[in-house]
Amino acid sequence: MNSSSKDLMRVHVWVSGRVQGVGYRASTWDMAQLLKLNGWVRNLRDGRVEAVFEGAPEQVEEMLRWCHQGPPAAIVDQVATEQEPPEGLKQFEVMRSV
Repeated sequence: MNSSSKDLMRVHVWVSGRVQGVGYRASTWDMAQLLKLNGWVRNLRDGRVEAVFEGAPEQVEEMLRWCHQGPPAAIVDQVATEQEPPEGLKQFEVMRSV
């Protein structure tokens, strides 16, 4: 593990509820930029939003707290998370739905 990745945290997230068609992905991008996180966000066919966040542990934890609320029009039912080894992502992007 190199020195730049040892202080990073990576969390894979699946958000369910009314989270598509309410600006969840765009708001996630905005929040990730604010918190200086890298990763990605996308819609899933089953109605959930999937995301990966990499960055300083404090910022990742703040992002996870935000995910439980989302943008004003969202109704979040559940946020499932899985910690993963950081990959050293360099930006945050909104990916195509799958």
